[in-house]
Amino acid sequence: MKVETAGTQDNEALTQLMEEHRRYSEKLEGLSQSPYLSAEDHMEELRLKKLKLRVKDEIVGHRPYRFN
Repeated sequence: MKVETAGTQDNEALTQLMEEHRRYSEKLEGLSQSPYLSAEDHMEELRLKKLKLRVKDEIVGHRPYRFN
């Protein structure tokens, strides 16, 4: 029987979120290589930006705050 701690689960969730954020970035980079975006591509770009921002918000929520 494998016992996972909350910290391990949080680390796995954070890793998955960071991977998802990276995938959205790569897809956006691919779209930005095109000199012209069709209406469909533009809508996809907006969708990906929103998803990427949502994931970033989730990532920030998992990280402890640092005060300098």
